Amino acid sequence: MLSNIESIPFSTTLHVRDTCLCLHVQRAARALARRFDVAMKPIGLNNGQFSLMMSLNRPVPATMKSVCDLLAMDRTTLTAALKVLERRGLVKTETDPKDRRGRLLTLTEAGMAMLSAAVPIWTRVHAEIDAELGDGGSDGVRRLLARLKQTS
Repeated sequence: MLSNIESIPFSTTLHVRDTCLCLHVQRAARALARRFDVAMKPIGLNNGQFSLMMSLNRPVPATMKSVCDLLAMDRTTLTAALKVLERRGLVKTETDPKDRRGRLLTLTEAGMAMLSAAVPIWTRVHAEIDAELGDGGSDGVRRLLARLKQTS
């Protein structure tokens, strides 16, 4: 019964709200994602699609594992994201001739054109954010986030 459970004081809720690193990073990530989503909407991409397509901009086709590792994404989530881009003709997946179980991922010509249109938008928005954060702000944030990533 609920009556036997000790209630958590509202002050604890406020403390977590104000100090939880996970919550603050999630909120910042959502705000950044929305900002890039809004900027890229006119060309029909969102920030996740941009990051995925950029991860495929390589001299040789990417493996599913290499993209999952780079984007810190599980295989199921990557597969779902790829299907959307494949249907739009922006990405192509092929069986890996060295390992028939594996898939190789490449941008199509249309995907490369889309990515080429997206890069100036990303550059502009990123420069705005860098300016807002001030000297060393973006680099400092990346260093701190990299340290957090190393501990997991």
